[in-house]
Amino acid sequence: MSLVTNRLLYSLASAHGGLFTTGEALAAGLTYRQMSHYVGTGVLERVTQGIYRLDQYPLHPHTDLIAVALWAGPGSAISHDSALAVYDLGQAMPAMIHVSVPGSFRGARPGVLVHRVGLPPAEVRIWDEVPVTSVERTLCDVAADADGFLAREATQEALARGLTTRARLGRAVSELSRDRTRVCRALGVRLPASGES
Repeated sequence: MSLVTNRLLYSLASAHGGLFTTGEALAAGLTYRQMSHYVGTGVLERVTQGIYRLDQYPLHPHTDLIAVALWAGPGSAISHDSALAVYDLGQAMPAMIHVSVPGSFRGARPGVLVHRVGLPPAEVRIWDEVPVTSVERTLCDVAADADGFLAREATQEALARGLTTRARLGRAVSELSRDRTRVCRALGVRLPASGES
């Protein structure tokens, strides 16, 4: 493998914790034949259809989550309990990977729970190389869908670590939740109204 190709592969892989898509590789100038050759020689690992991992890149602790986000494509983000795990909030140990995707997405995979929602760009972050819903969106999603203990524990940790504020969380609850009282109760905090700071 040439130095130029090695740099190209590393550049592709560094954008997503060691992974990249077939589309990204083709756009960068690689061919299907080259990718097949590199898989055969152990330079690349085929993680799943259309997603590759550069073998020499350090293994990322959230490789599985990054692979799911790449599989789901643009406009998607790891969410719900899986996002809590990325942020290291609460004792989240989801049995399935949660991913929020645009409403037009039609894929399905074993072990992946797909949530079809429109995620505005402001509700998506890159955290530890993982596309993930914002802390506020994550807490609202968990409070609406999960047991109250996990939501309360994660909320207290997020506030204590400065990952969010009561004001930002209050605005998010007002914008995202149909039942503000129930979500606030699940989060275990008294939040200011959306107009208060």
